[in-house]
Amino acid sequence: MKKLNLPDYTFKFKKFEEKTFIFDSFRKKYVALTPEEWVRQNFLTYLAEEKGYRRSLIVVEAPVKYLSMKKRCDALIYNSKGERIMIIECKSPDTVLSQKTFDQAVRYNFPLQVKHLTITNGLMHYCCEIDYLSGEYKFLDVVPGFFD
Repeated sequence: MKKLNLPDYTFKFKKFEEKTFIFDSFRKKYVALTPEEWVRQNFLTYLAEEKGYRRSLIVVEAPVKYLSMKKRCDALIYNSKGERIMIIECKSPDTVLSQKTFDQAVRYNFPLQVKHLTITNGLMHYCCEIDYLSGEYKFLDVVPGFFD
């Protein structure tokens, strides 16, 4: 897998019928190793190990209902009060992060109303903070930590 713009972490892998699987410590199971999954596992581990987010408060492939569509965001993070605080949308390292990627996270956020939207391809990471009173958002220089 491609080297990402994140610290190096150790993961468990297994092969089955010519496919490689990575152990997802958040869902407690092996999942198919795709480029997007590689980014998700590394980025979520970064949030837990470096930014202080509790693994138990990170929901992977969280269901989201938008209008009549049922979707899943790559990860949804809660605070210790059980409030949703951040959506994470992961893409393959070969995918250019664009307005379309950001718009996808925004659509997921309509019913969730989180404070932070984060998109990453493992090489670039963008996080914005939403002010619902003013209706504005601002992009942050870094992804905030759990206690920020």
